[in-house]
Amino acid sequence: MSKKNILVENERNRQDLGFGTKFTDRRKRLLKGDGQFNVKRKGQSFEAWLNIYNRFITMQWKTFFLIVFLVYILLNFLFAVAYYLIGVEHLIGVNMTSTHSQFWDAFFFSAQSLTTVGYGRISPDGFIASWVASIESMMGLMLFAIVTGLLYGRFSKPNPRILFSKNLLVSPYLNTNAMMFRIVNERSNQLINMEVSVVFSKIEQKEGRANRKYSGLTLERSKVNFFPTNWTIVHPLTEDSPLYNETPESLLAGDAEFMIAIQGIDDTFADPIYYRHSYTANEMVWGARFASMIESGEEDAYILDLKKIGDYEQAELNY
Repeated sequence: MSKKNILVENERNRQDLGFGTKFTDRRKRLLKGDGQFNVKRKGQSFEAWLNIYNRFITMQWKTFFLIVFLVYILLNFLFAVAYYLIGVEHLIGVNMTSTHSQFWDAFFFSAQSLTTVGYGRISPDGFIASWVASIESMMGLMLFAIVTGLLYGRFSKPNPRILFSKNLLVSPYLNTNAMMFRIVNERSNQLINMEVSVVFSKIEQKEGRANRKYSGLTLERSKVNFFPTNWTIVHPLTEDSPLYNETPESLLAGDAEFMIAIQGIDDTFADPIYYRHSYTANEMVWGARFASMIESGEEDAYILDLKKIGDYEQAELNY
């Protein structure tokens, strides 16, 4: 083996993506299907675990709005109780004929104070009630300033929607075979300068011990300037490939996983984007090629059918 090939092989073997060699549990993948790291932390400090800003920025929209709504209702309820304990007679305009109505008048006065709306039908009377109302108004200003900042952070955060083919294919390629998968931008925004890297991971037995080995895969094309349609990422299975002598059985036995890292630029906001994904050995299909996603329409533009991202047809391999 030449000196250049030795350097390439050493560099390939040094890649481990930061997971280390001890991740050998065959029941667990390193990356989840949505690209999240399959690692849970234990023994965190409360401050590190809480990390409110990151949680609110990254949680789902429905969870975000539900928490904001519940906090809003809880604050109004607590201040309504405070007004009720002070005495609803200190709230001018409250209906004094019904205890049930008195509490809800206090609750809705709290909502008006918290949002600084102040319709004017009910107003505080006395030092204590006025002081509580002023504190609530200040808290309302702070609360809505925080929520506004979180909303801006969520809307301004790059949120790419890159679809991956369901399976990783081993297909005929030129005079050999190749491992390939397909990606497409689901949204209409323009992504440019897209780069992709793929690392192959497999458990190997060495001196009676199981260790996870990582190898970077050489791609036919690792970068494209424009990403208007689908992109099929191809790794030729040549003699210098870590997968050259692998079979479906050997990859399954080694708990093989292919980890993909994608980065690029969102042309709309000129922001960098990052995306991760992984395939396991049982998500591979041998002897198949992807079907075309491009259709001819009556309009002048090409039609890209996103539902065909994972469609493939059988194909005889070159060996």
